Amino acid sequence: MSICLPISKSTLKSDASGARRLRVRVLGSAAGGGLPQWNCRCRVCRLARTEPQRVVPRTQSSIAVSIDGERWALINCAPEVLHQLQREPALQPGRDDRHTPIQSILVTNGDVDHVAGLLSLRERSPFRLHATPEIHGVLRDNPIFNVLAPDCVERCDVALDSRIELLPGLAATVFAVPGKTALYLEGDQVDIGAEGESTVGIEFDVDGRRLYYIPGCATVTPRLAARLEGAAALLFDGTLWRDDEMVRAGVGQKTGRRMGHMSMSGVDGSMAALAEVGIKRRIFIHINNTNPVLIEDSAERREADSAGWEIAFDGMEITP
Repeated sequence: MSICLPISKSTLKSDASGARRLRVRVLGSAAGGGLPQWNCRCRVCRLARTEPQRVVPRTQSSIAVSIDGERWALINCAPEVLHQLQREPALQPGRDDRHTPIQSILVTNGDVDHVAGLLSLRERSPFRLHATPEIHGVLRDNPIFNVLAPDCVERCDVALDSRIELLPGLAATVFAVPGKTALYLEGDQVDIGAEGESTVGIEFDVDGRRLYYIPGCATVTPRLAARLEGAAALLFDGTLWRDDEMVRAGVGQKTGRRMGHMSMSGVDGSMAALAEVGIKRRIFIHINNTNPVLIEDSAERREADSAGWEIAFDGMEITP
């Protein structure tokens, strides 16, 4: 295990040029299970199967980032990563018989939908795997992840609130957000809303233009709202429209709050919590298959649109 050392502002300046521009490609925009979910027949999943022009199918959430279009980093690694890469020419081998433009991967938590895809990237192409020590501990404790050979995949510990070089010239800051541990790691007591190494957000800062990726968040605290002030773009947890959505749909017994996710709507929802925060572009990502905002012509979509929020889709491009 190696330590990802923070990079100084002077290092960033020496790499900077007028041509630098953060490029973000949404590889997957759905929450765990994707859309349609394989075993679900809720209204949204039915429409995704029968009327894909109204409900566009989506894979599980992940993004790819670059500043030169040649070297890329993945943020989270979904189970469908191979399918996602096959759709993106920029992420495919561009030279030599064995090559990948993917130089690093950073994971925001230990959820299955964010780490399971790592098992598909085991063909001995070198890359760096960034995560907090706690998340690395989860991967280390499961021997199946040993298929990521240590002589090819360098596992780098990331300290909270430190700036690391994710790609040459591209800085990323990992910071704690309110959340909870992954479902398969829950014990008798679940600390929902805790801030630590188990759930993190990512800040990218390219020449003063900040983009945030926060696919899981239990609540917007004053500290988080202050951090987001002035952001050029935010990709934020859009798991559920309302807290009891899965219960009402008859497909589960847990509320969004119990799963560590805040809802989009309502007085306690993310749209209300972030309404007065100065963010230029607001995008919901990690959207559950039951969420009616996924229906293009729904009242919920119109409400989100009116509040200034976009709904992420697979293949979406963002250049803040």
